This record gives sequence, structure tokens and C-alpha cells, in this order.
Amino acid sequence: MEIVWYGLSCFRFSERGMAAVVIDPYDDSVGYGTLRLKADIVCVSHDAPGHNYVEAVKGEKRIISGPGEFEIGGVFITGIATHHDAEAAEGKKKSPPRKDPNTLYLIDFNGLTVAHMGDLDYVPTQQQIETLGAVDIALVPIGGGTGLNASQAAEVISLLEPSIVVPMHYRTPEITLKLDPLSKFLKEMGLSAPQPQESLKVTRPDLPEETHVVVLDYKRGA
Repeated sequence: MEIVWYGLSCFRFSERGMAAVVIDPYDDSVGYGTLRLKADIVCVSHDAPGHNYVEAVKGEKRIISGPGEFEIGGVFITGIATHHDAEAAEGKKKSPPRKDPNTLYLIDFNGLTVAHMGDLDYVPTQQQIETLGAVDIALVPIGGGTGLNASQAAEVISLLEPSIVVPMHYRTPEITLKLDPLSKFLKEMGLSAPQPQESLKVTRPDLPEETHVVVLDYKRGA
């Protein structure tokens, strides 16, 4: 399976002979320019311009924008509803719910499970983490704003214990959103700055025994 990052929370997943998946395509307002992607499936974590611009993905496509279980083109997708924040998750929030509830997606490619956390911005309980099952690759927001900040992301990773972590939703030179930089997360994790990769190509035998952070360079354009 190959995973390509396009900036913010947008990724494309592909595997030979299986449906291609794009998650959280954005519009021009986030600063990265115009996306021109192709996929069979488009998943939207929540209804915001930086995550829901499905028009950026060309061709006949199945759009998934909420909880449920789906099997399309050999790919198994589970959408799990989450709240954006801890107070809502614990039922303490008295104000009306946000109009853009977050969906976490579990995507299974030939037995490899990828978790895309969308704009999750609170640390789930151990029990909530356990309901996700084993996660091989976790795509985790780290830059704060409407998603997890660096310390929260590190805590979620320690609970989830994935084989590979790919940070997302953080500040880059192009982005217009006010987010923290990657360096803050790396410091929290006690890591030096790794060389960014153009994409992540992985099979089950490639998975490391201990959690490994992979930094992807965002791909420009199509």
C-alpha cells in the first residue's frame, strides 16, 4: 500500500487491484493551491472547507461523510463518530453540538489497518482506544487549532501503540491556518527531525516492532 500526503489532513491511499481512497480534500483557502486528484472513494472527516472539498477528486467516486461500515473495491472502511473535544465526549457540554462532528476512519487494505483521526482534539479514554482494535498506521493531527496539539497527540499515540505514526494537520510554509509546527511534536516525542519521505510504501512484513514516526513531504498539485 502507498500513502501520499497532500498537506493538512488530505491523504491518498492506493493498492494495486483495489479501490483508491482520498480523505479530507481541501479547497484553495488553506493555502496549498488547487488539488486535482483521482480516487474511487472520498472520505470526509467533517464539514469544513479544509476537509470537505470533494470536487477536487475527479471521476466516479463514492463519498463517505460519516459513521458506518463500507466495503468498496476490496477496501473495508469503518467510520466512527467522535466529538471534537473532551467536554462533549464526556457529555458535559451544555451548548448545542457543533455542526461539523468529527468522524475517525479505519481503513483496511489487505489486512493493514490505517486510522485517520480527522480533527480529533481530545485524548480518548483507554476503553475508547480499545474499541478501535489494532491499528498499524495512525495518521494523527499534531498542530493544535481544531485538532490535537503536540502533547495530546503524544498521549494518544502512547495509548494506541500503532506500528507507524504519520503526523498531519500542522504548520508548513504554505498553509494559511494558525497551527503549530512539526518541530513541537518531534520535541514532545523526543525525536530529531527525520528526512521527509515522498510517500509511505508499506506491507505487513515491513511494520516495525516498536512505534516509528514517519514524516511525509506534502505533494504539490495533482
